Amino acid sequence: MKNFKNILMASAIIFSFILLTDASAQGVITKYYSPNPGVEKAFKVKQEESLVPEYVLPDLLISDNGKTIENAEMWWKIKRPELLSWFENQMYGKTPLFSMAIKDFLKNPIVEVRAEKKDALGGKATRREVRLHFTSDKKGFFIDLLIYIPNNVKKAVPAFTMLNFKGNQATTNEPDVFICESWVTGRKDGTEIRNKSTEKSRGVSQDRWPFEMIIDRGYAVATACYHDIDPDYDDGFQNGIHPYFYKKGQTRPDGNEWGSIGAWAWGLSRIMDYLETEPRINSKQVAVAGHSRLGKTSLWAGAQDQRFAIVISNNSGCGGAALSKRVFGENLDIINYVRPHWFCGNFKYYSNNENALGLDQHALMALIAPRPLYVASAEKDLWADPKGEFLSAINADPVYKLLGTEGAGNALNNVTKKKGNLIYDVKMPELNNPIGSIIHYHIRTGVHAVTNYDWEQYLSFADKYFKK
Repeated sequence: MKNFKNILMASAIIFSFILLTDASAQGVITKYYSPNPGVEKAFKVKQEESLVPEYVLPDLLISDNGKTIENAEMWWKIKRPELLSWFENQMYGKTPLFSMAIKDFLKNPIVEVRAEKKDALGGKATRREVRLHFTSDKKGFFIDLLIYIPNNVKKAVPAFTMLNFKGNQATTNEPDVFICESWVTGRKDGTEIRNKSTEKSRGVSQDRWPFEMIIDRGYAVATACYHDIDPDYDDGFQNGIHPYFYKKGQTRPDGNEWGSIGAWAWGLSRIMDYLETEPRINSKQVAVAGHSRLGKTSLWAGAQDQRFAIVISNNSGCGGAALSKRVFGENLDIINYVRPHWFCGNFKYYSNNENALGLDQHALMALIAPRPLYVASAEKDLWADPKGEFLSAINADPVYKLLGTEGAGNALNNVTKKKGNLIYDVKMPELNNPIGSIIHYHIRTGVHAVTNYDWEQYLSFADKYFKK
């Protein structure tokens, strides 16, 4: 079985570089794993509720030493730091301080405005392309931002920030956006050659980026390619941001130091730094969003950086919004094997060992409290465990209530099994029917993707909190 597993996964990893890089491939990964009896046997893939094991969720209002968390002060001083420390040391890894960076790495990057178009999107928006240089040598580490700001709004506007998979040029059909210069995942459709984006990649992801809809609703939007921050393949952390923070003699992150998700979350915070300098954007009203692995990233960024006023997870699944202890769909054994670079080294201990988890993803949701949280699933995306995502979100309700909010609101009407403060079973919400309050949730028809329906819900959710 061990040899079979190794041979099988070697093929799966090769496939992953071609097929599994982003949301468009998620349907493939589900089909590739689930119907294949050999893979199901090797990795114990479960996509039936009857196969979910008995599990125990940690109570978010009990401290590590058994003390009951009774008020907001105890949450901020005792329990929240405990939860954050666990995720830092056991899952995503610690994000290093700037003081640990090598000498020529810049805390305040050099801002290069590469282009500005004041009549973008048919005159509706100003489009700006900004390169953030983090080394004095401009050939060193940089992040390229693509920003759209509404033209017809006189005051500073709220904004969304969200990383993209295929380069800024892939998000729009505007023909003069700079093409991504970073390594990108290999494909066989001509959109890249030798892991470099081509002209053919322009606009290939525009269906996920309804820029005109966002602008028409009065929001700015900022995006960057996640490969700028850390290329999404297991290279031993030799490319991307990691080497700039290695201690003398260090060649890869220690077991409790950041993996790629931690790096991508760091990049979102650096985008936030820039948005704070832009007078046309209200930096107190920035929502961070992400899809799939970048949904995992948005949750971790929001948990660490409280400047993000709203946090949105779109189909983030295992290692994101879904409860790991359910072992449903993608599980820790698979994710740590196929994508070993996403999490810190210590997280490998929990592969096929979910019962040993000291926390689960409802604790990550709680770290976002009391800020608005939106978790979204898709009906056919069983790989991401929609029910596990819903359970995770509403199990953060006690913390949200402790901090004086309405928490999950009417979503709690769907609870069918509860033990103390913890929810173990629910009736899933109707399709395309968002429910909840400051913790919000929807499951829509369709597959693993970001759709206009999703964006419509996120914009309306943001309206509720940003446009009072």
